[in-house]
Amino acid sequence: MPDASPPASPLEGQCFCGAVRYRVTAAAKWCAHCHCSMCRQAHGAAFVTWFGVPLSAFCLSQGEAALQWFDSSHAAKRGFCKQCGTPMFFHGLRWADEMHIARASLRQGEVQHPSSHVFYDSHVSWASCDDGLPRFDASNQLMP
Repeated sequence: MPDASPPASPLEGQCFCGAVRYRVTAAAKWCAHCHCSMCRQAHGAAFVTWFGVPLSAFCLSQGEAALQWFDSSHAAKRGFCKQCGTPMFFHGLRWADEMHIARASLRQGEVQHPSSHVFYDSHVSWASCDDGLPRFDASNQLMP
């Protein structure tokens, strides 16, 4: 797992309309494709690619009033822009010291390529994932 050193270039991202913007001051700890049913429904996609950063390195740089949090379970919440609806963040008790960020919201900076598929036992049959990455199900997650 990479350390939390500063990224080579700033990591910055935003929602679709630009009302919510964030900045990350440390390198991503990991990056993976999530196939869980909650991520699929929240994003309207076959899977969601997330990267995780230390919570202390995450900063909302604009749009605190536009950011809405939804309690998606008793142990996790998801952040989205209430103006345009873009889902962007995941924060849960299991990884309380991390902010998980939808990789597609990144606008500046580089994050490592995804290293695995997680919750693959929940994947949809209509999307092919023939990329050779390891696949983990809910019982053997390879997550920090």
